[in-house]
Amino acid sequence: MTYLPREDSFLLQKCIKDYAHGRILDMGTGSGILAVEAARFSDEVIAADIDSGAIKSCQEKIQKNGSPKIKFIVSDLFAKVYGKFDLIIFNPPYLPNHPDTKDIALDGGEKGYELAQRFLGQAVHYLTKDGKILLLISTLTNRKKIEATLIEKKYKFKIIKEQKMDFESLFVYLIEKEAL
Repeated sequence: MTYLPREDSFLLQKCIKDYAHGRILDMGTGSGILAVEAARFSDEVIAADIDSGAIKSCQEKIQKNGSPKIKFIVSDLFAKVYGKFDLIIFNPPYLPNHPDTKDIALDGGEKGYELAQRFLGQAVHYLTKDGKILLLISTLTNRKKIEATLIEKKYKFKIIKEQKMDFESLFVYLIEKEAL
């Protein structure tokens, strides 16, 4: 099931213009709105998603509107991603897996944060020297676990945008590799 844009996608979308340049990866592209926004400010965008149906839908929709800067790939995180990026954007599924249903657009792992942790463990290898990550996290994700992973993986990070809602708060993290 393709993740339809909601408040989290729109909040992350607002941050892209300030950091987009060069080569960009939109991880878990879903509907493709973040890839389209990134393409406005960059040379090349790779839009990756584990869901081949989401990729097909994006390709059809975006090719019809004409955005040659976007290349689409089906990939489980970085499994089929090659090269380095100036910016990686990720709005991960962040809800705990529901025992009765499986929805890759929403399920972030048993506790909800495992997919984001896996991403952070791999992403550092795909950043250029000055590359950055824009990562959306919710209070439903367990921010303390995510921040502990960021520290463990030696990232510098700060919250650059947040939005409070009735049942959760959303945070956009700007993440960079620590200087060696």
